[in-house]
Amino acid sequence: MIHCSLSAINYQLSTTNYQLSTIHCSTAKGGCIQAVASPSINCYNGINRKRQWQASANQHLPQKQNGKRGHPMTYEAPLYRPPSEARSLILQLTLGCSHNQCTFCYMYKGKPYRVKSREAMWEHIAWGKAMDPGARRIFLADGNVLGLETPLLLEILATLYREFPSLERVSVYGGPGDMLEKTPEELTSLHQAGLQLVYLGVESGSDTVLQQVRKGVTSEEMITAGVRVREAGIHLSCMLISGLGGTIHWEAHALESARVISAINPEYLGLLTLLVEDNTPLRRQIQQGSFQLLPPEKVLAETRLLLEHLQVTDCTFRSNHPSNYLNLAGVLNQDQQRLLAEIKEAGEQGLLRPEGWRAL
Repeated sequence: MIHCSLSAINYQLSTTNYQLSTIHCSTAKGGCIQAVASPSINCYNGINRKRQWQASANQHLPQKQNGKRGHPMTYEAPLYRPPSEARSLILQLTLGCSHNQCTFCYMYKGKPYRVKSREAMWEHIAWGKAMDPGARRIFLADGNVLGLETPLLLEILATLYREFPSLERVSVYGGPGDMLEKTPEELTSLHQAGLQLVYLGVESGSDTVLQQVRKGVTSEEMITAGVRVREAGIHLSCMLISGLGGTIHWEAHALESARVISAINPEYLGLLTLLVEDNTPLRRQIQQGSFQLLPPEKVLAETRLLLEHLQVTDCTFRSNHPSNYLNLAGVLNQDQQRLLAEIKEAGEQGLLRPEGWRAL
């Protein structure tokens, strides 16, 4: 399974304890979590375990407050969020992904993109306030909420900061196409209104790979989108997918991804390794023989090549997702040599995660 939004690094979650605070599960940075129906809350750790968060798909989630039943509300499954939003209140204002064409991504393939009505949005915000009035962080779902019209987003942000007095941060997934449709002035106004963090699935810096996976933009457009967000003052979390170039394009994938990320210079960079879900176009390409998965030793070589050519400043780097063969963490470029040494040692001593232990 590989998810296309970023920052996507992904876990699944499910539950049901009728208290929104139960979504405050401890997880690693990066990626997303799926919400599906389940009878009880289960937050647990394990490198090959899926975290499951509670949200009752297409069912009401009543909450008792002071002995009284609170606002009923519905999440429409599947619901995803980055693991770094584990302590955030999730408000679902759009459904699905406005792009939804990536060959490796299964997240919203069965969920057509739709923007909720204004009335439904404000009802959902009111429900969120009743569930977690002290929320300090809010994540706006589904995919690419940044694609909403700027005046509406500004009104949503103003409402959130008014209704949640302890609110410190609002974050969203942002597709590169949606970022490019925003002017620098619009993005600056969103930052001034309280949009603090955007998650961007870069996936690859290679134009060949981006075209093959149907990302919908070129590498230069990806750079323009990322730089535009950063220049507006909004923090940016980018994701790359190791192995996305397959056996043919792995070197270009590494080198060009280093070029794109260096040009954007994001605050955060996450790296996960390709796992392919059955119901994706990429799985069919593998079955037809037009795409060959990169073996573990080549994934390691690709990661080394990427790190050798990255030129970023104070970028928090994480490659500790269960899909990865090797856990890496540091700040780039300060920790570049240490990370390269860890890769070399892991390759020489065979310290890679077994294939059967990898998971999303």
